[in-house]
Amino acid sequence: MASIMKDEMRIDDTFPVPGTIHLVDLEGTMAAKHAKGARKDIVLVPAPSTDPDDPLNWSPARKSLSTACMCVYTLMVGIASAAIYSVLEPIADATGLTLADLNAGTGYMFLAFGWGCLFWQPLALQYGKRPVYLLSILATLGIQVWAPYTTSNGQWIANKVLQGFFGAPIESLCEISVTDIYFQHERGSYIALYALLLAGSNFVAPVLAGFIADGQGWEWVLYWCAIFCGIGFVFLFFFMEETNYTRSIITSQENESDARNGLAMAEEGNEKKAPGSPHVKPIELSPEAGSAKTKTYFDKIKLWQAADMRKPNHLKTNVGRPLVFLTFPVIAYAGFSYGSNLVWFNVLNGTASLILGGAPYDFPAWAVGLSYVSPLVGVAIGSFYTGFIGDRIALKMARRNSGVMEAEHRLWLFLPSLLLVPFGLILWGVGAAHAVHWFGCVFAMGVIALTNTIGIQLSVSYCIDSYRDLSGEAMVTVILVRNTMSFAINYGLTPWVTDLGLQNAFIIAAFAGIAQCATFFLFVKYGKALRRRSAARYARYVESSVATGMSH
Repeated sequence: MASIMKDEMRIDDTFPVPGTIHLVDLEGTMAAKHAKGARKDIVLVPAPSTDPDDPLNWSPARKSLSTACMCVYTLMVGIASAAIYSVLEPIADATGLTLADLNAGTGYMFLAFGWGCLFWQPLALQYGKRPVYLLSILATLGIQVWAPYTTSNGQWIANKVLQGFFGAPIESLCEISVTDIYFQHERGSYIALYALLLAGSNFVAPVLAGFIADGQGWEWVLYWCAIFCGIGFVFLFFFMEETNYTRSIITSQENESDARNGLAMAEEGNEKKAPGSPHVKPIELSPEAGSAKTKTYFDKIKLWQAADMRKPNHLKTNVGRPLVFLTFPVIAYAGFSYGSNLVWFNVLNGTASLILGGAPYDFPAWAVGLSYVSPLVGVAIGSFYTGFIGDRIALKMARRNSGVMEAEHRLWLFLPSLLLVPFGLILWGVGAAHAVHWFGCVFAMGVIALTNTIGIQLSVSYCIDSYRDLSGEAMVTVILVRNTMSFAINYGLTPWVTDLGLQNAFIIAAFAGIAQCATFFLFVKYGKALRRRSAARYARYVESSVATGMSH
């Protein structure tokens, strides 16, 4: 890391450090748009245009409806992806497939969830997010209707791969829909809401599935998923609005010399206004093409927007760009952090039916499903912690830092995970090996879900906060890393637990969890230096995105 610090000092100040923004106007002197009301000292990042159809300028009601559509999509597709977890044993008994076959199929689904983003994300940025959402949920509906008729391992894997491919927008597109309409100081709460719906849907699905399987048979678990997707499709068709918008001001990061002035004030405790005090310097890249009036309802629900159809086609270039972003250490770390937290979610889901459905607990399918109420509580707590509380902690840290917010500020919220991840894994696996009371296992499920939600939100926020203007492509990179890790754990989960036994397997998992969580300290210390080194490359990619009409 010493070389990083040396290189950092040689970087030209021409390019602002991505992820370092002047978020709080402590002196009240910044020539920038500010929030209203009690938070009037907060600078609006990114800077909104004068166009009333700029999603950043939408009314609260219009933003709320857009957020509701994102939530409906996430909930419906998320339920369809996880409903089978509490009925794996009945499916195995009915189809002749083994638990290893079923879990391997789920692994392939997660792999397709990740790599499918290479296709859907550029398509959404090129031609619009609305048609991609609609096609995704409609295809998921059809795949759920087909699933009960799979009778061989090959058919099962094909079904799961297609489900992952068509459901891939749930992984990386929803976060970008949030950044399209909300400012920096609001974003954490709404990404936490996304994390709540993403993780929550995966935990509520087995609860519903257990009761459905008990009353109607396991096939109806999948049929009901199709019905839910149908309801979601109708809602999105009539209420989802396109959020793609090519803005003329693509960044509102302060330049490096201004940041140093602000940080120097913080370090010296100087309360006086220093010469050259920090101010926002937006980069104007093209003239604004604002509309004179807002769109009508029928304009809003068109399948494609005229502005998106007029863009030059650059899909080929943008499909490969997320692979290039693997060379950005911060983006690669965000993917690793997301993936390593999701691994424990996969471990929980892959062993829930095995542990609770087997001796000594012998839970029926409905009881295994009902146990997922505990993870739902954990997800809600985790979302409140990283969203509502996290936004306030980030603002407080920015105020203490002379109004300058660093992307690494949110990483401190990982601290509870250092204890909670190993605690939850040991209570779940080792506790089950020693026949702990069933409440101990159920409580452990809630703890693991809580840490999973923390990992989702903080990893996504760190990536987006660091490289906001390229977050659409950068999130694909994050998901590729995350879902490749998920595939690996799903593929080897059953033999790993079977060969090592619950106790040994989860003791190893607990130590791995501690090591994985502790990596955030490295990026708290060196993250800004790594972002500074990437500033010139980042600026070139942003300029290229704007030139091709793919900025957002």
